[in-house]
Amino acid sequence: MSDAAKLPLQVDTALSLLRQSGQPAPLGTPGSPEWMQGLIDALCQLSSRDALTGLANRRHFELVLGREIDRVARAGEPALLLIVDIDHFKQVNDQHGHNAGDEVLKAVAQALVECVRPMDTVARIGGEEFAIVLPNCSPAFGPTVAARVRHCVERRQVKIGMSQEIGVTISLGGAFAPQWVRSSVRLWLERADLQLYNAKAAGRNRAAFEPAAVSMVSAEEKGLLFHMSEFGSVAVDPETGSPP
Repeated sequence: MSDAAKLPLQVDTALSLLRQSGQPAPLGTPGSPEWMQGLIDALCQLSSRDALTGLANRRHFELVLGREIDRVARAGEPALLLIVDIDHFKQVNDQHGHNAGDEVLKAVAQALVECVRPMDTVARIGGEEFAIVLPNCSPAFGPTVAARVRHCVERRQVKIGMSQEIGVTISLGGAFAPQWVRSSVRLWLERADLQLYNAKAAGRNRAAFEPAAVSMVSAEEKGLLFHMSEFGSVAVDPETGSPP
C-alpha cells in the first residue's frame, strides 16, 4: 500500500486522538497544507501534555530540565526545582472515589499554574506528584516562592459531587542547580526529592530546601565540569565552581 493510500487512515487516527483529549480539530480546509500543519502542531502539543491536567508531562519536563541545566552551566544564573506532592492523596481516593481524586489533581494543577510566572514550567510527573522549574530564581527567593505556592493550594476548596468541598495541602522539596556547573537531570531530581522527603517527614504541608553548601558541586558533577554540549564546553574553576 502506498503512503498516499495510508494517509486518510493516519489523519482519521490523529483526529480521533485529538477528540479523545478534548482538543479541537485544526481550523481551515481539511487536507490543505495549513490544515495539515495545524494537525501536526496539535499532535506535538498533545504528546508533551498530561491528559488529565493539561500540564507538561514527564517527558516534556525532563527536556525542560535538561535545557535549564545547560543554561545554568553556560550563564551561571540561578534556577530552582520544586517537587510538589499532594498530602494524603490516597485518603481522598479511598474516602471520596477516584473521580474526586481527579478533581483534586486538576484543582492543584490550576493553582500551581496561577501562582508562578509565565516563564516557569509546571508539570505533572507522577500520580499526585508535580514539579516546577523556575529559571532565574535566586536562593533568597526560593522559600518565598514555595510559601506562595503552598498557600495558594491550601486556600483552594475543591468541589466534589454536587455540593461537597474538600481542602488539600501539599509538601514541597526544593533544590537549586549549581551555577556554572554541568549537572544532570537525575542529580537535580534526586536532590529535590530528598528535600520533599524531609518536608513530609517533618509533618507535611511545608517546604524543605537543600542547604546552599550541599548544592554546590557533587563528585559526579565535578566529572562533568568540562562536558561538551551543543553550545560548546564550559570551563570553570573546580575549587570555586565559577568561570576562571
